[in-house]
Amino acid sequence: MADISAAQVKELRDMTGSGIMDCKRALQESDGDIEKAVAWLREKGIAKAEKKSTRVAAEGAVIAKISDDKKSGVLVEINIETDFAANTDKFKAFTDAVATHILIKKPANIEELMAQPLYNDESKTVEVFQKEAIADIGENTSIRRFVIYEVEGNGAVAAYIHMGGKVGVFVEVTTDDDSVITKPEFADFAKNIGMQVASMRPNWVSEDEVPQAELDKEVEIIKNKALEEGKPEKIVMERIVPGQIKNFYKLNCLVDQEFFRDDDLTISQYIDQSIKAIGANVSVVRFTRYGLGEGIEKKVDDFAEEVRKQAGL
Repeated sequence: MADISAAQVKELRDMTGSGIMDCKRALQESDGDIEKAVAWLREKGIAKAEKKSTRVAAEGAVIAKISDDKKSGVLVEINIETDFAANTDKFKAFTDAVATHILIKKPANIEELMAQPLYNDESKTVEVFQKEAIADIGENTSIRRFVIYEVEGNGAVAAYIHMGGKVGVFVEVTTDDDSVITKPEFADFAKNIGMQVASMRPNWVSEDEVPQAELDKEVEIIKNKALEEGKPEKIVMERIVPGQIKNFYKLNCLVDQEFFRDDDLTISQYIDQSIKAIGANVSVVRFTRYGLGEGIEKKVDDFAEEVRKQAGL
């Protein structure tokens, strides 16, 4: 195999916009011939994929993959440019493969994930696999974020996926009797907690998880607003602030929220009811909620203008 210089790699990279490792491999496969290396990259779809990788991808899906024993799982958001492409079998196969890889290989972050050899084909990295998917599907894709849950001791990981992947929730539920994690009552409980998180968007499980800095900030906001309205400081600090903080907990802490299926119950009370139905103690340890595309600035197309351009008007 020919020795490849850094100058050759740079030249091919400047020509195609492909990654350094892809350029080096292309040159190696082409015995250092630049033109053949360009053709090799095009055949593999990598050069084409690199150009598409700058386009905004805000559609896609949030998907979950859980081990058979329910002791570990991954929630991952993978984006693509259009909702149409997100519903294709090719994109669904890509997302399933990525989620399976993360569950098996357990990378620490996106950078580590992209550098890992693919779980079922070590001849390519996840980064190369993604570029091949971009070329095959015809749209930019992005593995945006993921979280891995691993249960230590008794309990299980559960997932709730809403609207075909528009929202995904991961929940870890512990119990004092591991035999109950296969019971339908346990599955119903975990699903309801997932639906609660999806719909009501709590930030923490319980009050003791709220960071002191967040609490201090909220107190300051409540106090300043009440004082500006002319309320006496004594009443503000003794009555208004405690009352408003209680409402803050009801909005932001899972166990304090009203149960979405029955607003006469708090989630804490629903958990107590579920313990009786399941036949063992259960508690929610943590949760993660991903909303598809949240925080991504989407491109707004002028459809009429696009039609005019395509018509040459």
